Amino acid sequence: MDRMIYLAMTGAKYTLEQQAAVAHNLANVDTPGFKEAMHRLRAVNVQSQALPSRAFVVDATVATRFTEGALQLTGRPLDVAIAGPGWFAVQTPDGGEAYTRNGAFQVDNAGVVRLPSGQAILAEGGAPLTLPPDREYLVGGDGTINAIDPATRQVEAVGRLRLVNPPAAQLIRGDDGLFRLPAGAVPPAEDPAVQVRGGYLEKSNVEVVDQMVRMIALARQFEMNTKAIKVAEEDDQRATALLTPR
Repeated sequence: MDRMIYLAMTGAKYTLEQQAAVAHNLANVDTPGFKEAMHRLRAVNVQSQALPSRAFVVDATVATRFTEGALQLTGRPLDVAIAGPGWFAVQTPDGGEAYTRNGAFQVDNAGVVRLPSGQAILAEGGAPLTLPPDREYLVGGDGTINAIDPATRQVEAVGRLRLVNPPAAQLIRGDDGLFRLPAGAVPPAEDPAVQVRGGYLEKSNVEVVDQMVRMIALARQFEMNTKAIKVAEEDDQRATALLTPR
């Protein structure tokens, strides 16, 4: 009885959190480079000498599916997709470094290349990438950005993206959607094997049908847990009635 109550109670709680994660995945179906968040539940016995029958459900395996999304042709010069493994390096507000595969770059009034959310894209060497104004841009396969003068059609290399390939197993997703290495880890060196394609964006790897099926299954799972709590309550009432002296 005790195990049933606690499993159902915590199962219902974490099922709601999983539904929130599925909703977050669906909300980012159109976000370039987004990686699906995955959650799994497992039962864990409570470390207690008083009531060893108690067991909780915990969200124990929060993970990310790092498979590559499909490449979509946009034709926009500063849309850049990574072809294969690798990441763009981004400067965080605290001056640190984070990683993304969202290549929908924008240039602010100062010429700094940024993500739509405002973080500066890092260039080779670790400084924010800055481009000259009033130019046409062409991104090479190795991340080199060439600026073309509209008047003279002269081409000049003006920067190169910082492209890295840290171990995916070590990356931690932040609340801002960017990935980071654990605290204290040394930033990875630039990887010349990482290749990009200008004029493309990598689509999210979220599969809409799979997420919808998952949401329906979670709704039924939550309903099952709440019914289990109700059954436990009814059983307790019957047991109390049987044990109460008449």
